Amino acid sequence: MHYYTDVLKKYADFSGRARRQEFWMFFLCNLAVAIVVAIIDAVIGANMVIYGLYILAIIVPCIALTVRRLHDLGKSGAWYFIAFVPLIGGIWLLVLTATEGQPTPNQYGPSPKAVHA
Repeated sequence: MHYYTDVLKKYADFSGRARRQEFWMFFLCNLAVAIVVAIIDAVIGANMVIYGLYILAIIVPCIALTVRRLHDLGKSGAWYFIAFVPLIGGIWLLVLTATEGQPTPNQYGPSPKAVHA
């Protein structure tokens, strides 16, 4: 769960690097929280208002984490926009986020794997 809270602490921090583990653990925790919020929203009959507010609140940390993940690969955060290419863009971004980062320091900072080791 600390992966989830660590990303939220870096709410709009687009600098630095993020490991694959940090990215995917946040993705998993975020998915679980979103499902719980959607269920609560449906049970109380809020017509997806609470769920929509949750998505609006979490979108900036999600984008910031994705940019940091791209930095770990040595790519600019502008590669995030590849997701907007129809059909292939989202798949390409998925592959990029699943690719192992550079083990050596790059222009975005030291390897987060070496820092956490």
